Parts: sequence; C-alpha cells; structure tokens
Amino acid sequence: MNVPSIIQIGDILVSSEVLTEYFCCDYAVCRGACCIIGDSGAPLLESEPALLEKHYPQYEAWMSVEGRDKVEKSGFFEIDADGDLVTPLLHGSEECAYTRFEGENCFCAIERAHCAGRCPFVKPISCRLYPIRASVLRNGLTALNLHRWEICRCAFEKGLREGIRVYQFLKEPLTDAYGRDFYDELCSIAQELFP
Repeated sequence: MNVPSIIQIGDILVSSEVLTEYFCCDYAVCRGACCIIGDSGAPLLESEPALLEKHYPQYEAWMSVEGRDKVEKSGFFEIDADGDLVTPLLHGSEECAYTRFEGENCFCAIERAHCAGRCPFVKPISCRLYPIRASVLRNGLTALNLHRWEICRCAFEKGLREGIRVYQFLKEPLTDAYGRDFYDELCSIAQELFP
C-alpha cells in the first residue's frame, strides 16, 4: 500500500513517518542524554516561559544548585541563535538548566516534581513530543515531523523490537497538545494504513 508522505488532520500536517517509524525511549542506554547534549535549549511555546515561572516554586527543589542559579540570574528562557525561545543552558555547557542528576542518570527536574505530585506542569511540550518536532508554517498550519538524533538511535531500535510506533509511544503528549479528537483520527488513519 502506498502511504502518503503527509497526512492532514484539520490544521495539522503529520509526516507519515510519525505513523510508520518505531520509537520507544531506552533510558537504560541513553541515561537522559537529550537533556545535556544539543546546540541550544529545548524549544518553548510562547506560553511556556510564564508556566515555567509560575510553577518554579513547585519544582525548584528538584533542580541542581547550578540550574537554580542560572534561572534566578538569567530567567526562565533564552533566545537562541535562530531567534527561538528555548530553555536556558548552563554557562559553557549544553546542559539544560532544568536537569537533575541522580548518579550518572539525567532527569528533567520539572518532570520529577510532576511525577511526585508536586507540580501540575509536566515539562515543555517539545520535550514531551520528542522525536516529533512541531513547527508553525507561514500559512498557519502546524507541521509535525520526525527528528532523528544519533543519541536516540537506541530508542528507534527498541521501538522496532517492541513494535511501538512513534504515535503510539507519544499518545499522552499528542493528546495533551492537540486534543483527543486529533489523536483518535491519527489512530484511525494508522489502522487504515496498517490493518
């Protein structure tokens, strides 16, 4: 069966790779490398710096001293070289200010606070949606494309081994970001393409 390269659901364009490719984070292998490697911080929606600031008292205790110092001195976001809003990085490092190390393992401090029931904000949606990268096009449509990063090779391999496609792995963040109707339609299309 021929799979279209782009699927449109309302005002959202979805790369077919979101339906065809497999992905499942393999934390035992990567140890949270996505939080400490990269050219800039995680992309932020325009609404997210205010959420980061609002919920800071609820997650700051999970952050490193260096991370708290960075946020308290420089703020809850940065503007990267492309002019985009991103999470702040520690000075001279690729490490996100919102990280938390537990031994050799790196976690998101915000998500740790959320999982402990202390913070309703989970973490920036770009982090939750990875390996999908969302972008708003000039015509106002949103494009959801698959991003491939060497440090996540193990996640693509694990997803293939376990038979978990990208859209299945990201059910909760896709639903939170774009609504239940969008996700149900995405599943319906996937079932038609892969009965």
